Amino acid sequence: MNSDKRYEIFSRLREHIKQPRSELEYRSNFELLISVLLSAQATDISVNKATAKLYPVANTPQKMLALGEAGVKQYIKTIGLFNSKAKNIIATCKILLEQHDGVVPDDRQSLEALPGVGRKTANVILNVAFGQPTIAVDTHIFRVSNRTGIAPGKDVLAVEKKLLKFVADEFKLDAHHWLILHGRYTCIARNPRCGSCIIEDLCEFRQKNID
Repeated sequence: MNSDKRYEIFSRLREHIKQPRSELEYRSNFELLISVLLSAQATDISVNKATAKLYPVANTPQKMLALGEAGVKQYIKTIGLFNSKAKNIIATCKILLEQHDGVVPDDRQSLEALPGVGRKTANVILNVAFGQPTIAVDTHIFRVSNRTGIAPGKDVLAVEKKLLKFVADEFKLDAHHWLILHGRYTCIARNPRCGSCIIEDLCEFRQKNID
């Protein structure tokens, strides 16, 4: 795929999704961090349902730590991998209080040192909370990037590196939101909605579903 085609794709996505944002519900950087931790192998809807009850009780590292691992589990037990996630949340809160004065850090090294925080989660925090032009590659972005030909790669890191290389700077801040939403609602895993896709004529997917 050439640069002109990529530019047109992101121009159309920008026009179609004018105010892209995370579908996770949060009111602070700490809540965003916890929600992203909980979202691994879980839907945003399931996370939002759990945090709607959790955050009124514990919305700071201090309050979450006071709740304890067992207490956190009671609020997130409807989410997959809740046992390990509760453990990571408590451990993360301890580190935030001991090393960062209870504030979510704004650098990759510190974020990835938090239990349960990998490169993708760090990218989300850096982008959404701190406005850095990172691109977090989840299953939706991986699929869209490979299927359309925007940034094909064998693994998420390869796709991330290609997106950072190929996506024009003016699009980078919102690129991962556009691609996630496009993958979640149009370029879905099974039976992609090619006939109603705004970039269908630019997409290089050979087996388009246009019925």
